Order: sequence, then structure tokens, then C-alpha cells
Amino acid sequence: MNYALPLWDVPHVAIDQSDEKFPVHRIYCVGRNYAEHAREMGEMGADPVREAPFFFCKPNDAVAPSGSVISYPLATQNFHHEVELVVALKGGGMNIKPEAALDLVFGYGVGVDLTRRDLQQAMKDKGRPWDIGKAFDRAAPIGALRQASSGHVGQAAITLAVNGEVKQISDVKEMIWNVPDIIAHLSGLFELKAGDLIFTGTPAGVGPLVKGDRIEARIAGLSPLDFSIG
Repeated sequence: MNYALPLWDVPHVAIDQSDEKFPVHRIYCVGRNYAEHAREMGEMGADPVREAPFFFCKPNDAVAPSGSVISYPLATQNFHHEVELVVALKGGGMNIKPEAALDLVFGYGVGVDLTRRDLQQAMKDKGRPWDIGKAFDRAAPIGALRQASSGHVGQAAITLAVNGEVKQISDVKEMIWNVPDIIAHLSGLFELKAGDLIFTGTPAGVGPLVKGDRIEARIAGLSPLDFSIG
């Protein structure tokens, strides 16, 4: 097949202890999946434990590897960090049952959902989509994936530090919707496919980043994610 433009590289994520790369198909993100974060964002009008999860997307080329220097993004004066457990899928489908969901998981990584908070809030206030607040260049840094053959992640400390100072600390067991439930809900909205990444939500403590900041994101048992703001 002939294309009108040269083909670009497939966005990918490193894999622990492997020379292979994980090709990224889509990036899905779960909103408001830790109750304390919902409270700090003033989004407790409904009971988050009973509400169905909701989702937004980032472009697949928003991924950035550990060690990156990420430029402070355009058009924002309030740029935030949100550390998250990331689930990488090796299979997909529609209307997947929770009990079958973990069979589709390739592995897990540490990710940060970078957010232009002022632009996101302006869109919320107008009842418009959040895309410009969430879906921008290099907005999804992620560490190397640990394969699920080493075990699934249901309980693990999750932290984020800025310049050595811890800003976010929790445990992934505090997620309102666990990984099988997230996959089941999401597969009722989209046909999931191998190569999809799912950012599973962030705990409380989100806050601003400025040029020169050094970010260290950790989930116990997974490869660390380190990057800085250029």
C-alpha cells in the first residue's frame, strides 16, 4: 500500500527485562476513582462509591518514557500532576465480564496524567469536553511495564514526589473501581483492543508543576517513573 506521507513510528512503552516494546493503540483514563481526590476537587455531589466510572481519552502519542524532560505545555498557567496505576491490555473485546477481565492484562506500569487544570476547569464551567486540558503533547509519561505473569496489582503503595517532597500517597486498594470492574465498564462503551492502556485514576494530593521540577512516581513492585519539566 502506498501512503501520501511517510509513516510515523508506532507509539510504544518499554517492558521490564525485555528488549521488546509495547505498542500503544489507545489511552483511556478513569476520572474520579479515589474518593479523597473527588473531595479535593469538589466533585462529591453524588456518591462516588455508587456512581458508574466515567472515562476520557488521551492520544496514543502522548506517552513519554521515564527519564524524559517534558516541556511545560502551551496555553496554561496551572499545570498539574496525577499519579496513576496504568493497565496495559494484550487482548480486548466488548461487554467483558469482570471475572474474565484479568486474562486480558499484559502488564502494569506507573503513569502520570498530566493536566492543564485551568483549561480543564474552563471547559467544565462551560459544559464542554475536557480534551484541551488532558489530551496534549507528552501528557502521559509512563514507566516500563511489569508483565502480569509476575502477578496482578490489587494492593500496592502509590506515591508521587516533586523535588523530593511527597505530594501524593495512597494505596491502589483505595480505588473505588478495581481493575476488573474498570475493564468491564469500559468494554461496554468501546471495543477494547490489544495495545490499549488504561490510566486508573489518581489519589488525593494533585498539585501544580513548574519549570525545573523533578517528578518521582512510584507504585510498589513496579518500575519507577522519573521525569522533569523543561
